[in-house]
Amino acid sequence: ACEWATRGVRVNAIAPGYMNTAMAAPYFADPKYRDNWFMRAPMQRPGEPEELGGAVVFLASDASSYMTGHTLVIDGGYTCW
Repeated sequence: ACEWATRGVRVNAIAPGYMNTAMAAPYFADPKYRDNWFMRAPMQRPGEPEELGGAVVFLASDASSYMTGHTLVIDGGYTCW
């Protein structure tokens, strides 16, 4: 991010938590894993892929024109513990 900033390139990322996708389905199908995960997740549910859209639009827009070198964690508060 620091190297590219002088060229007007912003380098940011999105770090999604567990999302309700086909890849995560086997984990959420296992009651032992699912219940343990939900117990630790403040929002008590996985995210929906559509819930990442706002962050993508923000990072792609001029609203984030002075932002570089950051990662937006979108995990329903899972990492706030």
